[in-house]
Amino acid sequence: MHNFWNERYSVKEYIYGEEPNVFFAEQLSKLKPGTIILPCEGEGRNAVFAASNGWSVDAFDSSEAGKMKALQLAHKKGVSIEYVVEDALAVDYPANSADVVAFIYAHFPPATRKAVLQKAITWLKPGGKIILEAFNPNQLQNDTGGPKDVSMLYTEDIIREEFGGMKIELLQTLRTELSEGKYHEGISDIVRFVGIKE
Repeated sequence: MHNFWNERYSVKEYIYGEEPNVFFAEQLSKLKPGTIILPCEGEGRNAVFAASNGWSVDAFDSSEAGKMKALQLAHKKGVSIEYVVEDALAVDYPANSADVVAFIYAHFPPATRKAVLQKAITWLKPGGKIILEAFNPNQLQNDTGGPKDVSMLYTEDIIREEFGGMKIELLQTLRTELSEGKYHEGISDIVRFVGIKE
C-alpha cells in the first residue's frame, strides 16, 4: 500500500483537491481551535484547512509523496503543520494531548483499524472528539472511490463497537455526492461519526 500511495500522490495535481472535506470543515467550524491529529492525511488538504483556522496540527501518513505535497500546500496557504511519515500502527502521540482526532477516509484492514482507533482514543483529552467520514459497504456498487475490500469499509455497528466507550454525538449512514478531486467524484455511500471522549 505504501508504494500505491506514493505513486498516486506523485502526480502534480492534488488528486483529492486542495479544499477540505465538507463534513470535516463543518464540524471543525463548530469548535474552538486547539490541537488536532490527522491520521492518513495524504496531500494535506484537511491539515492545511485546520491550520488556517487556528488549529495546532499533527498529521501523519505512510507516503513521502503525500507529505511533500502537504507541506507545499501549507506553504502556499502560509500556515505551518507538523507532518511525519509513519506507519499507522507505529505512530504515537502523548495520551490526553489532542482536542480532536479526525479520520477522513482512513481505511484499514480490521485488525489494524481496531488498534489505530483504540490508540486514537488515548490521544484525546477528556471531552475531545473523534470526527470520522468513510465509505460504507454500499460504496462497492459505486465507482467513486474507496477500497474494494468490504472488510475495510465502515458500518454503524463497527463504529459503535470500536468507539464503544465514547458518547455518540452524531452517527449516520447516507448517500451523498462527493466532489473531492478525481478519485472522490460522484454519488457515494458513506458513514459519518462524531464521538466525545467522556
